[in-house]
Order: sequence, then structure tokens, then C-alpha cells
Amino acid sequence: MSANESPTGQQPTATYDSAFLRACRREPVPHTPVWFMRQAGRSLPEYRKVREGIPMLESCMRPELVTEITLQPVRRHNVDAAIYFSDIVVPLKAIGVDLDIKPGVGPVVERPIRTRAGLAQLRDLTPEDVFYVTEAIGLLTAELGETPLIGFAGAPFTLASYLVEGGPSRTYENAKAMMYGDPQLWADLLDRLADITAAFLKVQIEAGASAVQLFDSWAGALAPADYRRSVLPASSKVFRAVEAYGVPRIHFGVGTGELLGLMGEAGADVVGVDWRVPLDEAARRVGPGKALQGNIDPTVLFATQEAVEAKAREVLDTATGLEGHIFNLGHGVMPSTDPDALTRLVEYVHTRTAR
Repeated sequence: MSANESPTGQQPTATYDSAFLRACRREPVPHTPVWFMRQAGRSLPEYRKVREGIPMLESCMRPELVTEITLQPVRRHNVDAAIYFSDIVVPLKAIGVDLDIKPGVGPVVERPIRTRAGLAQLRDLTPEDVFYVTEAIGLLTAELGETPLIGFAGAPFTLASYLVEGGPSRTYENAKAMMYGDPQLWADLLDRLADITAAFLKVQIEAGASAVQLFDSWAGALAPADYRRSVLPASSKVFRAVEAYGVPRIHFGVGTGELLGLMGEAGADVVGVDWRVPLDEAARRVGPGKALQGNIDPTVLFATQEAVEAKAREVLDTATGLEGHIFNLGHGVMPSTDPDALTRLVEYVHTRTAR
């Protein structure tokens, strides 16, 4: 039974009435809930201390370490939700794809997939492949109590862009060449990735995650027509696969102002908005029946406290009247961000929006 459900004849789960899950369900909240993408990470000195000397992928496979890192921002910032510490390439590594996360570069794939034969690298993901995820989420939910845990995965397009390019890219020329030049191979690649992604999210939900977020980090590189034709079917498949669990499903991408309606159409309950589109305009583009998440510019946190509060007020004012709003950055916390600025921002939003 999911943390989003209040089953007949049973007591609601501990997180059911949390501000975060209520906002996801577009219900009244005691205050606007806040969490930050990349809140567990390099901006925290305690994170850098526990991660010292441990490669990124290895750190994602140590349940006790994952638990500690995930809890750090909850303790420090008093955010309304935790997000599971992992990386979007973890399920690919778990099924045997030869890749590594290189410091200062990002995920690097040893054998990029550019032909049909390359699809053989992508077998089905089983819970046994990521047993450490189940163990870590069990530890986390015991510690978090009434604070919801957000599970997450990379969306098929973003995973495909890494697999085809062989690493990070600014132009996605190889991925787009496949998408345009061999649409059947592209569709088969994304369909297989949709199955892997859905399986990874199911593991997290069944272990106790209260919500899930699908990161389509690079979808902003696409024109709406290309997204609808070549990406939307796979993302929709992921959302359909976890719909029966009843947990809120969040969809987020960067530079996706022109895609917001389509991203909502894919099946999300909550659509993440980056800082480029005001929330009231985003609500118009997404349409009714969805909560929104966002969307202060992460770089504002380097300005004065007065400037941060002014931008936060602007975001909250544009969210007035929304069916549901979760306050977040328009992307992730930048590594050199002062953690105290995040703590103050959480307190400000909570205080200003207290009902």
C-alpha cells in the first residue's frame, strides 16, 4: 500500500498527511512544502566528509552511507521531503552496462549504443540487481517517520542520450541522428529503457518511497513535435507502469518551457518547472489537474538574503491560486551554495505561507 493512499479500514500511513503529499494531491496544506533537487550533495560539508575517497557509484551501493547522505539535508534544512541519494545511471550499471561517473565529467559509457546490436547491453532489471536500494529505503523510512521519501529515476530520453553519446553532450548529435535517421531503433531503445526505468521505480515504491520523480534532464533539447513523436510514448509507459501504486508522480526537465503541457500529458501528477517560466504561466501551459513544483533560480542563493527573499516572494505570488504547489529550485543546488542560505529559505517559505 502506497504512502499516498488512505485505504478503507486501515489507518493512513505516517506520511499521508504530510504537507508535501497533500500538495502533490492538490489538497489544502498547513504551509507550502519545500525540498530541493540535489539537496543531498556537494553543498554540504558533512556530505563531502562521508563521501571522501569513495567513488560516486560505490557510494550509491552502500545502504548505510545512502541513508546518512539522504538524511543530512532533512536534519540541516528542515525540508518537507527527502530525496533518495542515488544517480540516474545506477540501474544501467546494475544490469551490466560498462559505465563510470568520472569526476568533473559525469557518466561515461565504454561502449555507446549506436546500432541494433548494442541493445543487447540492456537486459531487464530485477529487484535483486539493486538489493541495496531496497535495504537503504528500509533504513530510511524507519528514520524519516512522517517525512516522505522521494524515489527517482532518469527518464528514457535522458538515459538514451548518455548511452548513445557515450557521455554528456551539449548538442546530442548522435542521439538525434538516431532519432531522426533510424526512428525504429530509437523507439526500441527508449521502449527498453522505459521498462528498466519502471522496474527501478517499482523497487523504490515497494520498499517504501512515498513519491517518485522522473528526471528528463535533457528533454529541453527537443522541439515539441519531436518530443511528442519520439519521447512521449516511452515516458508515458513509465508513468503508466507505476500508476497502480497510487504514489504521486513528478516529471521534471530543464529548459522545457515549450514542453510543459506535453510533460504533464505524459502522466505526471506534478510537473516540475525550471526558473525560465513563471508558475502562473506554467499552470496555463500544463492545464488543470496537475500540481506544480518550482521554481526559484538556483543562482539567486548566491545573492543577499534580502534578494533571496524577494525572489521567493515572487515565486510564491505567482503560485497564488494554483491547485497545488511545492516550492523548489528551478534545477539543482549548485555545489558552491552556502548551506545556510538553503536553511534560511526553507524557514522563510514556511513562515510566509503558514496557514
